[in-house]
Amino acid sequence: MEKIAISDLAIMVVEPSAMQGRIIRERLLDMNVSNVEFFQDGQSALDNIRQAVPDLVISSMYLPDMTGTDLVLGLRAEPALEAVPYMLISSETSWTSLDPIRQAGVVAILPKPFAAEDLRQALYSTVDLIAPDEDALADISLDELKVLVVDDSPLARKHISRVLGNLGIASIDKAENGRQAVTMIEENYFDLVVTDYNMPEMDGEALTRYIRESSTQKSIPVLMVTSEANDSRLAAVQQAGVSGICDKPFEPDAVRQMIQSLIAYGA
Repeated sequence: MEKIAISDLAIMVVEPSAMQGRIIRERLLDMNVSNVEFFQDGQSALDNIRQAVPDLVISSMYLPDMTGTDLVLGLRAEPALEAVPYMLISSETSWTSLDPIRQAGVVAILPKPFAAEDLRQALYSTVDLIAPDEDALADISLDELKVLVVDDSPLARKHISRVLGNLGIASIDKAENGRQAVTMIEENYFDLVVTDYNMPEMDGEALTRYIRESSTQKSIPVLMVTSEANDSRLAAVQQAGVSGICDKPFEPDAVRQMIQSLIAYGA
């Protein structure tokens, strides 16, 4: 796929505050990003996205007619728009408020005020999503790699699978929770398991312990994808034998580096 620069991106910003909109515009112009449209409410943005799909949608959490959660879920509900990269810029810190957006699949969640370098990195992640670097994993036979994605959120499963597919991985199976994953692992061979932490019936920690202690594939690399911020819980996950921990948002570059480490050099 032809490589593009962040300056080539077509971006839609949904921000009701004129001051915040000006700040975002200035930061983007500093990065030579000039193809930017601004809207103040979610419905107007959705109507325009249906007419001309942007490379990236950036919005705040609280809009006059909906929330940022409503906006990204609206995008994910329409087949023609479900793959549009989305970024949230918000002062919201509540895990309950932010987790649905993380589950829907975003390139970044930036605070207000945000650091220019964080915005730049989010733009590079957007480029990675729409035009992945095909040479980065050239030393790995990705067409032979068989991956199991485990997450109770259908949106998260779809987003994670899309990121992996964009990296060149074709064989991706999906499970809704750890218990279903156990059955699939016992019936199939996998080169990598990518699992969420918080799941019903059997969570990611319990699944990892099962793989390491009871499965027929004890050495399979396990990549944990989580928005969990509790250090003691994360420590328990590491003790269970997880090979790597990746934050939500599920960023292509971080995933690529972990796959290189876990697959090319051994878990």
